Parts: sequence; structure tokens; C-alpha cells
Amino acid sequence: NMSLHIRKLLTRRAARHSSFNVFSTQQRRLFSGSQLQRNTNKKGGLDPKTDKAPQSTRDLIDLEGKFIANNYHPLDVVISRGKGVKVWDPEGNEYYDFLSAYSALNQGHSHPRLKQALINQIENLSLSSRAFHSDQLGSYAQYICDYFGFEKMLPMNTGAEAVETAMKITRRWGYQVKGIPQDEAVIIACKNNFHGRTLAIISLSTDPDARKDFGPFLPGLLTVNYNDPEALEQVLQKIGSKVAGFLVEPIQGEAGVVVPDDGYLKRVRDLCDKYNVLLICDEVQTGIARTGKLMCYEHDGIKPDIAILGKALSGGSYPVSAVLADDKVMNVITPGSHGSTYGGNPLACAIASEALKIVKDENLVENSFRLGNLFRDEISNRLLDAPPQKEASAEKTTGDDAGEEESKAPNRLVLTVRGRGLLNAIVLNQKHKAMRGRNGYEVCRILKDNGLLAKQTHENIIRFAPPLTITEKEMRVCIDIIVKTITELESR
Repeated sequence: NMSLHIRKLLTRRAARHSSFNVFSTQQRRLFSGSQLQRNTNKKGGLDPKTDKAPQSTRDLIDLEGKFIANNYHPLDVVISRGKGVKVWDPEGNEYYDFLSAYSALNQGHSHPRLKQALINQIENLSLSSRAFHSDQLGSYAQYICDYFGFEKMLPMNTGAEAVETAMKITRRWGYQVKGIPQDEAVIIACKNNFHGRTLAIISLSTDPDARKDFGPFLPGLLTVNYNDPEALEQVLQKIGSKVAGFLVEPIQGEAGVVVPDDGYLKRVRDLCDKYNVLLICDEVQTGIARTGKLMCYEHDGIKPDIAILGKALSGGSYPVSAVLADDKVMNVITPGSHGSTYGGNPLACAIASEALKIVKDENLVENSFRLGNLFRDEISNRLLDAPPQKEASAEKTTGDDAGEEESKAPNRLVLTVRGRGLLNAIVLNQKHKAMRGRNGYEVCRILKDNGLLAKQTHENIIRFAPPLTITEKEMRVCIDIIVKTITELESR
């Protein structure tokens, strides 16, 4: 297929020359996802495994529309294969993945060590339930506790389960250790949070889409403004004796990669100590090297009472999550008070152990820090006409105005770039002429046509979070794709 050949050639040339004009309008028309003449498969003809014509992207999207509940609005792309930072659709078209399954794929797609760990373990034992001991759980528990510096862990499967688990631990600690009167414990979270979509968690949410028609909600839950320790202190001054915990994301991902002020978590840590409140850090999306530190809370030099992990704990190969705490907190959990059939299963233990080893062996913390700086510097210089920043922070934000800060070039389509490590976002200027009739979703569709997959959050914010295994050469190619896409939109 000549179009695919041209696309690969352009990508190779762009990798050698970062200033190369990656995609002209004519070139994009030639190999855009919507206009590209597609193969039935990479070699053409029938699928050798089934002896049938492979289903096309359109066929597969239509199947989802017919049989799956309408709880997502994905881009019109189907991923059928992945390797490293790249993915391919059924027609063989190649894309750079700049979402990484919401930071689950920190170790990249189809990492060979994770595949081998999965194969090795599943040949022996995949599930025993916690009714019996397994030969994997104890060594995994010791490894993850030593890895992150905690005394105990509680294994679960999904991030939302881990958040619910942390909330249960916090409430029980409040009653049994702090001495809060029965059924009066309070947990505080932040406005614009995202901790999952279970009923208890959306009781903490301020997102109307997450809450509409799902009430009544769980009592004993409050929210305060994010990045505002004074707001937290005001609540603690009034009802601190009944507050068991403060649940916070070190960076608010779904809110638009909102980075708090330096020292915010340190101030929060001090307040929690003062009022005898557990600090709970939800690191499901920000943890495991994503932000240029092993854990995002390390940027402020603090340690929470409870840390929540998921997503990249398995490298995207299996649902694995965990709650970490020291004995003084975790020992409130007793037999029968919490559990999960699959939590801590042998397959999960083997995969998670290997996923964490990969992070260290491949220096993913350092790679995330270095290439995150490169990304923000390049985007700032080329799209904002702004001086480079090593770790761009959002302005202090409260309530629903998060992400609306203005750049020094209001005539530009991109208002700001922000993030830490390889969790970044650009904020688009909705008043720009290029955004008439468009939102972040439409810009993501154009990026997809140019060979890069990203996802908007809210109407005007696009998150960029590639696998942490990305190389500098790949990063520069992807920066060129983003810059060229935005500058072409600006000139229309």
C-alpha cells in the first residue's frame, strides 16, 4: 500500500530532522485515517487464522454500538495490536499512543517481560482465592511494601476497588483508633476529583455527569477546593474531631492535569498531622514513575498514611491494584471485614512484581522526568512563544475555573501547557477562530488522522501521556505531529 509506505517514510524522516515539516495539508489528505485506502489486512486477502475476511474498523465500531452500553464516547479508531509506544488498527495503520490507557501502560504495550511473566505463571496457577495461601502472594506483598516504603498492603483488582478499600480502612481507623462516635466519621475530598465511578466514590464527586440520577448518595463525605489548604483547614477547625481522612490526587488528571502549587501536599500533610487525620493519596494515575518520581507525592517530600495504586501496577496487562499503609492503620482490617476473590491472585502477583521490576531496570522514573521536560519545553517554545519551564504548574485553581489561565499570547490556539513527567496537557483557547464548531474531541480526531492518539478531558483540554518507555527520537516525532496539527488549525 503506497499510502502506508509514504507515511512510514515521513515518520522516519521526521525522526532524523525534528524541524521537518511533518504533515502538509496534501500529505495529510493522502494518509489520513478517514481517507486512506485501507488493506483488508497487512498482506491483503483473508485472515490466515480464520480463513475469513477480517472485520474492518467500521464493522467493529458498529458491533460495539449495537451490543455495548453507551457509557463511553471513544475516538473512531480500533486498536488491534500494540508494541511499545505504537499501536495498529485492523487495516495496519500505525499510531503513537499518547493516552497509555489512562497511564496503565507505563511499561509500554506488549512488554516481552510481562508477557513471559504471565505465561510462566498461568501455566502453573492463576487463581486460588484467599481461602488458601498461594506461593506468590507473600513474596509479592513483601516486594511491593519494600518498594514503596510501607509495612502492609491490601491487594485488590481495580483502581475504584482500591479507593473504596481505602475509604473503608479510613472509616474503621476513625472509629477504632481516633475514637470518632459511631456513624459520624467524615472523609474529605477535593472538588473536580476523579477517584472512580462506584456509588460511594461518586458520592464524593462534583461532576454532574457522574452523579445525575444515581442518588441517594453516601453520607459523611465533604469536598473542598483543590490546591487550597486554607479551605481544608477551615473545615478541620470546625469538625476536625470527626474527620477520619483527606483523600486527594497529587495531580488531578481528569480535571485536566491540574498541578497544585509546590508545597501544597506538604501543607496538607501538616494539617492532617495537626488534626489527627489520615492523608490518603490516590496514585492510581500519577504513581509508578508517571510524573518523574516513583510516586507523585514525592515531589513535595511527604509520605501519606495510605497510598492507592492501580493501572500501571500491572503494566496494563491485567487488573491489579493495591492499598498501602503502615501497621498502625492497616491493622484495623480483620478477617471478614474486607475481601475479594481475585484480589492478590497468583497471576496478579507475578505480573505486578515483574511490572515494578521493569520500572527500575529500565529507569522509567528518569526517562519520564527527562522527556517530560523536553515535551513541555518544545510545546512552550513552539506553540506558546513562551520561555521553557522545567515543571509547568497550573495557576492556583479553585472550583470549576481549573485550567482557564491565559498565556502571554492570547491569539494562539494553545493557552498553556502543564504537567509533570510524562503526564501533561495543553489547554486550548476556545475563543480562537480555529475552535469555532470544534472542541477538544474534534482536535483529537485530527491528531488521530495525523498518526497520534490522545484524548480530551473537558471541552478544551487534551491530555498527553505516552508510555514511559518512549525514546527521545519517538518523542520528537510526536511533538512534531502535535505542533504541526495545532499550527495548521491556527492558520485556517
